[in-house]
Amino acid sequence: MVHARGNDAIPVVLVGGFLGAGKTTLLNHLLRNNRGIKIGVVVNDFGSINIDSMMVAGQVDSMVTLGNGCLCCAVDADEMDAMLDTLAGAPSRLDVIVVEASGLAEPRNLIRMVLASNNPAITYGGLVTVVDAVEFFSTRSAHPEIEQHLRLADLLVLNKTDRLAQHDIDAVTAELRRCAPDIPVQATDHGRVDAELLFDVPEYLDDPSVARQLSFDEILYAADDHHAHLHVGYSTTTFETCEPMDPRRFVEVLENPTGEVYRLKGFVLFGIDGYPGRYEVSTVGTHIRMKRTEVEFADAVGTQLVVIGTKIDDELIEVRLLDCVRRPGDATDESAMMPVHRYVPGIAR
Repeated sequence: MVHARGNDAIPVVLVGGFLGAGKTTLLNHLLRNNRGIKIGVVVNDFGSINIDSMMVAGQVDSMVTLGNGCLCCAVDADEMDAMLDTLAGAPSRLDVIVVEASGLAEPRNLIRMVLASNNPAITYGGLVTVVDAVEFFSTRSAHPEIEQHLRLADLLVLNKTDRLAQHDIDAVTAELRRCAPDIPVQATDHGRVDAELLFDVPEYLDDPSVARQLSFDEILYAADDHHAHLHVGYSTTTFETCEPMDPRRFVEVLENPTGEVYRLKGFVLFGIDGYPGRYEVSTVGTHIRMKRTEVEFADAVGTQLVVIGTKIDDELIEVRLLDCVRRPGDATDESAMMPVHRYVPGIAR
């Protein structure tokens, strides 16, 4: 799959979660296991000493640190813009910016500030919320507003599962799904989440002449048990067709995925009048982003998709995507693209 960086906007991924859930642990894991992805970080500490900044210092390409204050308390988006401007303008082009929110931050305000940014070099990349599996029930009892926060997430990372018996993990997972029924839940420990579940891997990392770490697929299928251990339970499936897809049905599949789909990425051809090229599509949990692309493609294949997750039913996914293939009578005028344009930054909706 081609991922042309060019002048693409840099995705800004928010990492939220209550105090002590493991946000910094997750961030440190991403920085140590980033496969060469250039990551910019905004660290938001609620206090006078930036302990979290010290923990990640020296491991990141660019960093902006907020001291003694909560990022979500900014009056407007100007302060966020200034921080993102600094990172987006870094001499070494970044592939992604991660904002680690304070444990006391209101995620709705953080999302609003990123979406309100006037910087064309960045785009909202979704909210990943880290949940403390051990303390979830007691934390929710003391802070019931957490349920609303869970529903804003695009992916829930259930952390510290190594400290619980399986029946307790199942109980927390079931409650998360009751609180946020449409949000995928990724269980892990020590914040170990594969970077490719959250970020696109840029094209230059696919160049075999460039030294790099193993890819997601290489790790997933590695014979080495040490590498494979982290990814037990992950699976991938692919879909290709040369036929154009119906935009409305395709978006419905993205909005209502099958099983625990953490990631879907690739290219889709709609072939609608006035929209002849392919669209690049990337999802992180429930967060969907699409854009028009001028990337060349073989005439034989118009749509190429990779799906990553757990409990993936390959046959069901193929049936659902095949159902998206355009049929006689499907709308082919500009109105057919309205569902797609909801997820294309910069298009009036």
